[in-house]
Amino acid sequence: MKVIVFGSNGLVGSSISRILENSAKVDQIIKSNRSELDLFKKDDVEEFVKDHQPDVIINAAAKVGGIHANNTKRTEFILENLKINMNVLESCLEMPEIKIINLGSSCIYPLNAKNPISESEFMNGKLEPTNSPYAMAKLSAIEIGRSMSKQYGHKVLNLMPTNLYGPNDYFSDLDSHVIPALIHRMYKTIENGEDKFVVWGSGAPLREFLYVDDLSNFINFIIDKDIKNDLVNVGSGEEISIKNLALLIQELMNFKGDVIFDSSKPDGNPRKLLDSGLMMELGWKEFTDLKNGLKNTINWYKSNQESKRIN
Repeated sequence: MKVIVFGSNGLVGSSISRILENSAKVDQIIKSNRSELDLFKKDDVEEFVKDHQPDVIINAAAKVGGIHANNTKRTEFILENLKINMNVLESCLEMPEIKIINLGSSCIYPLNAKNPISESEFMNGKLEPTNSPYAMAKLSAIEIGRSMSKQYGHKVLNLMPTNLYGPNDYFSDLDSHVIPALIHRMYKTIENGEDKFVVWGSGAPLREFLYVDDLSNFINFIIDKDIKNDLVNVGSGEEISIKNLALLIQELMNFKGDVIFDSSKPDGNPRKLLDSGLMMELGWKEFTDLKNGLKNTINWYKSNQESKRIN
């Protein structure tokens, strides 16, 4: 089996590439990152796909970020993700034999969706406003894939992972997701000898997190399976409040100061837990404990201070 991984330098793509390189199911992996292929140029993407003739394409390329980045760079988030998804999918129009695994996001689900959130909540209400542009781009990719399947017979599987974290994440004060942001900011607080650490928001929202290698191992598990559902949630089933998450990171990073919650900053969705029943019906139930996953992530962060993934 020959597999193209788009976005192979990112959190998800690098993990998928590493896992599949050791998979007995995969004979060859073609990695694609932005320094080698501009996914904004549709003709280049189409030529790349035709040249390599893969059996499977995994689209892990995306512009991603936390609440602040999504809310302040709304235009970039919708335009860049739309272009990437459209070009990858359109490049396969004449090759319906290619299986496409498209990585979406749990943010596609409505703000007021009933928890645990099942796949049936798809397009069933208004989106969470702070990241609706990103969500719309992901929703469009699902609809394009469904149209291709219905009209031309393509096999497109959309995986909706919960909040991902792990080594090679993007660590930034303002633009990253909650776990890398907390790790990055707390590390700097410790380095600066400060005795107070401020967490944005009340700390009350509940979140579900998934170690990135768990997603990659699940992809390896199903890569050769014929799955009837085209939309599958991928979650750990484990919830934690942002407050308890921050305190756990404090413990693991050995920060001795006070953790303070700034309620003037937005919380986002009060709760988001995926119903991953379909995933479990497929036979997948292996997950990394949050504490161990955080240890791995923190160790990677401390050992890679010169990485471009740390800003």
